[in-house]
Amino acid sequence: MSDQEKKVQALVENDPATIDELDRPEPTEAEWHELRETADSVPMSAYLVILIEFCERFTYYGLSGPFQNYIQYPNPPSYPAEQPGALGQGQQTATALTTFFQFFCYFTPIINGVIADQYLGKYKTILYCSYIYFFGLLILTLSSIPASIEAGAAYPLFIVSLIVIGFGTGGIKANVSPLVAEQYQNMKPYVKTLKTGERVVITPQATYQRIFNMFYWSINVGSLSAVATTSLEKYIGFWPAYLLPTCMFIIGIAVVILGRKQYVQSPPRGSLFLEAIKVIKVALKNGRNLDAAKPSNLTVSNPEMLSIVTWDDVFVDEMRRALRACIIFCWFPIWWLCYSQMTNNLVSMTATMQTGNLPNDLLQNLNPLALIICIPIVDQVVYPLFRRAKMPLRPIMRIIIGFFFASVAMAYCAGIQSYIYTQPPYYNNPDGRKNDVSVAYVVPAYVLIGISEIFASITGLEYAYKKAPQSMKSLVMSLFLFANCVSAILGFALVSVAVDPKLTWLYTGISAAAFVCMILIFILHRHRDASDVEDDALERTSEEQLKYTGNTEAKQKLVHEAAVADEEAIHR
Repeated sequence: MSDQEKKVQALVENDPATIDELDRPEPTEAEWHELRETADSVPMSAYLVILIEFCERFTYYGLSGPFQNYIQYPNPPSYPAEQPGALGQGQQTATALTTFFQFFCYFTPIINGVIADQYLGKYKTILYCSYIYFFGLLILTLSSIPASIEAGAAYPLFIVSLIVIGFGTGGIKANVSPLVAEQYQNMKPYVKTLKTGERVVITPQATYQRIFNMFYWSINVGSLSAVATTSLEKYIGFWPAYLLPTCMFIIGIAVVILGRKQYVQSPPRGSLFLEAIKVIKVALKNGRNLDAAKPSNLTVSNPEMLSIVTWDDVFVDEMRRALRACIIFCWFPIWWLCYSQMTNNLVSMTATMQTGNLPNDLLQNLNPLALIICIPIVDQVVYPLFRRAKMPLRPIMRIIIGFFFASVAMAYCAGIQSYIYTQPPYYNNPDGRKNDVSVAYVVPAYVLIGISEIFASITGLEYAYKKAPQSMKSLVMSLFLFANCVSAILGFALVSVAVDPKLTWLYTGISAAAFVCMILIFILHRHRDASDVEDDALERTSEEQLKYTGNTEAKQKLVHEAAVADEEAIHR
């Protein structure tokens, strides 16, 4: 029977699964070698989630951009101010507090990841944490009004706002990136004929790569809010600089609420955290063999345990895949340490350079500008070129490239810092005063960090989602983000050397650490790319997922989808 005859029979029998299989044939071995790999179309609901992330990142970077100046320098007598400030706590305290904020923002995703996967689901966790976030924004804005600063209330209010905002943003961080990827539901590669007549292989790998590139692009468009807020802090004061992102966040909350019926949502599993611990415990008892925890094997080796087993064989395979991914995440604290220099020590470096009429903390916005330009080039030109050459850049190789550019960026910073120390009038003791060095010298550092983000950070988000079990997407994503938390701890340890004239050695050490990590990742993990597609193909059918979750809402959704498919099949 030909494919066309099978399709006619499927239409008669109202079999949507067979219709879909025939409309989307899996590529043969020959087609894998002959046809180029490309991305599928992105669902509209994914764009809504990207809009939510844009609003949240507009808020986050808009408020955090002025932090270093707000904490480090004293309140000027009037505005416009040559050097805006408010709390006057000095560079070390400013670096310590911004590092703490970074630490807390990337620690709370673990808590919120468990809450989402086990209890509330991603959507509700994002919604409730948005309310908490907004409350923190109100406290921050109140701390920055002139009356609060003059009364000495700004500092304690600021500390409270950091904690509240940190918890709120952690709930969004852990869940919004899995939610955007979740909107794309096709898990299998298939052959498609384009309008041009070209036959291509549509793969989930290329599609997720595009989704996360778009997602990260929106982050950096949002982060340009710091251009506005750093200008507002210089010419008017800090209160309008914090009021602007607070107003934008209201729009973000509105998108979350109004789009609630559009999003594809996975229900919470319930006992997943305990399941993961039990699976690991069984594996450890059997010589670290995860296969021993599969119910199919327990039937033979330990049948009495089956009464308490709530997982299936696929979950064990997913756990193996996730644990391998988590090993990769262990290298990322060093990369995040490179990245974090951009928001604290590099801001202080630009304060010791000639900036003209520009606020010194405005320069960090060169990083998102570089990303806004470079992400489409990499997504639309660089990656497709490698795919056409049958050498697609798989995740581990992209991460290695990202570490390389991070190392080069920090080495460049070390060179510029050394040059600043050789220039008059303050030489190696500028202490926030300006030496005769143009701020233009620091521009390549922000661009290099941006390029490293494309290959390391975006790939890390994609890798965390793809390798996580279906019911643990938020938790595994939060474990990836936790690497930033660890880097903040490393940053705390380095605060004592974040002073003149030791900064050259600080940048040199971080550059060397990133380079060593790059070499070790290449040696230890590059072989993972060979099984990337095979690992991603691990999945449950809709029926298996329903049986695994036992969730009424999922069952209702499955029945609804089947009814819609039946109706479409009849009309066809």
